[in-house]
Amino acid sequence: MAKTKAHPFHSIHTHGLIRVGACTPRASVGDTAANAGETIALAQQGDVRHADLLVFPELNITSYAIDDLHMQTAQQAATESAIATVAAETATLRPVLVIGAALPRNGRLYNCAVVIARGRILGVVPKVFLPNYREYYEKRWFASGTGLTGLDITIAGQTVPFGTDLLFAARDLAPFIFHAEICEDYWAPTPPSTMGALAGALICCNLSASNIVVGKARERSLLCASQSARAMCGYVFAASGPGESTTDLAWDGQATIHELGELIASSTRFGREAELVIADVDAGRIAQERMRVGTFNDSADLAGHPETRFRQIGFDHLPDFADVGLVRDIRRFPFVPNMPALLDEDCYEAFNIQVEGLLKRFEAARAETLVIGVSGGLDSTHALIVAAKVMDRLGLPRDRILGFTMPGFATSDGTKANAWALMRALGITADEIDIRPAARQMLTDMGHPFADGEPTYDITFENVQAGLRTDYLFRLANQRGGLVVGTGDLSELALGWCTYGVGDQMSHYGVNAGVPKTLIQFLIRWCIRTDQYDPATDSILEAILATEISPELVPAGADGAIQSTEARIGPYALNDFFLHYVVRHGMAPSKIAFLALQAWGDVEQGRWPRDFPAAGHVAYDLPTIRGWLEKFLVRFFATSQFKRSALPNGPKVSSAGALSPRGDWRAPSDGTARIWLEELARGLPL
Repeated sequence: MAKTKAHPFHSIHTHGLIRVGACTPRASVGDTAANAGETIALAQQGDVRHADLLVFPELNITSYAIDDLHMQTAQQAATESAIATVAAETATLRPVLVIGAALPRNGRLYNCAVVIARGRILGVVPKVFLPNYREYYEKRWFASGTGLTGLDITIAGQTVPFGTDLLFAARDLAPFIFHAEICEDYWAPTPPSTMGALAGALICCNLSASNIVVGKARERSLLCASQSARAMCGYVFAASGPGESTTDLAWDGQATIHELGELIASSTRFGREAELVIADVDAGRIAQERMRVGTFNDSADLAGHPETRFRQIGFDHLPDFADVGLVRDIRRFPFVPNMPALLDEDCYEAFNIQVEGLLKRFEAARAETLVIGVSGGLDSTHALIVAAKVMDRLGLPRDRILGFTMPGFATSDGTKANAWALMRALGITADEIDIRPAARQMLTDMGHPFADGEPTYDITFENVQAGLRTDYLFRLANQRGGLVVGTGDLSELALGWCTYGVGDQMSHYGVNAGVPKTLIQFLIRWCIRTDQYDPATDSILEAILATEISPELVPAGADGAIQSTEARIGPYALNDFFLHYVVRHGMAPSKIAFLALQAWGDVEQGRWPRDFPAAGHVAYDLPTIRGWLEKFLVRFFATSQFKRSALPNGPKVSSAGALSPRGDWRAPSDGTARIWLEELARGLPL
């Protein structure tokens, strides 16, 4: 994919991303000069790879497992000399370094994180929690940093801040704020990084030695994931690896980078060579997420607002806003995991959330039947198979589902045949109501040109059909003790692609209202793959998945082309991408466009979810993304909210959000898209 380097739109820094690295140097036991050389070499690699921040293992300047040698004066002097060398040799490099060293101060020795930026030592953070159990004896050598605040230390000729009250922040790159803790600190019930995050750090760093025993890697990953989720931060973890002393212990060199609970990069464990793991942490997203979660501020309040007690150490990072690519996986389908195991888990949960939601409403309404319009399209198909599972789970016959095909002026033989085949395969009560006579009468009563034979296919022509279908369903439900099952999905609600009032916007229960179109396709595929139904049903589901998405309200043109939904409102793949980042993260449109380009700009990059057909492997360039994003913003912010403000009930399915006015999304029905469109125009290249 060709990249335009001149415009800041293409820079990760423009969009609040910080490139971080977790380093696993090859250690030399006690040889500070060799360890300094390894540190410098990895710093140089990080510079080439445009890293902003590099985190090294605990005590990497000496190596960790040298026991009583930490107390030797010669070893301490060599450590200080090595730090001076690292600072001097990395003075022209971009990355900020967080290295590990044992440093004496005021008659005590501390296990420290030393922060270095372009030759300057910014500050030194001592370890708080010193393990002194099992194989660890750190209290034999080190003093705890507990309570040490507002102090300085002189090291390598520089007098710098020292204490557990330090945050490090780039003056010229707002989201680049980080905190450092050391190994055991995050095993404690009260990790120092919690206070660091509450004080404003968006990235938390852990310098760890952490020998390996069976199962410990899982425990470390769990702690990193949980701390990054609970403290709402990026978490960079670097543990000792090859070259450490194996007198009694072994080391695997585990290094991970997490963001808000999600693993975004990890190292090769038990490697023989030094390794640098790089990923771009979305610090802007983290800051936005904290604003959305009031519990974070409540925690800061309960802790006495730690930001008033921390010293913020500023430095000039000098970002150049160049195009350095993006080093993280951006899912093309943010509602759909691209890892097979996670996809199966999510589909299982999503499907059963829908089943349980509809089941409860059916019981609570004391309904005799479920009434559903079956078009042969994706949404009604999915709603129908959910309804079938409800009856199975309740031990009731499926013939208590009343399915109706309601052909209109543009209903194709293919979708009608699929609808009938599906209803028969599932064993529901099936019937057909031809809405054309009633629609023609209504159009005649209105004096619509179509009634006089003119091919006028306007919004009135379409909505007369959509409204009649829903009207019939409600009256049938009245007649037969039924509950009308809504079929419209989350994507359609976002775009306003539904007929308001007595139309497909309304039902007794909108079972699909929390499920985007892209996920519905995968849910149907999951039902096929996991044998939720029988082979005959599976065959029909496959045929429906292969059918063009169309409302089938306007007759085919002279060329035989049917009415295409995506040609009108844009690819659902892009619309669902936009929806996720607008509703879940509140991102600026220019950043959404940047991420969409990373996800969709190159068909060969990134993983495609399992079972996604090869014919759907497409790419979108920036002009295409921009064009559809502009249309999405207008539809979402300016023209569709009144429909969402009057939604029937339906289950929330994804943590990525829903659009119920009683839940995730509350907005004025008479809003404007102007500020979003203007931000997009300012942020993108001409």
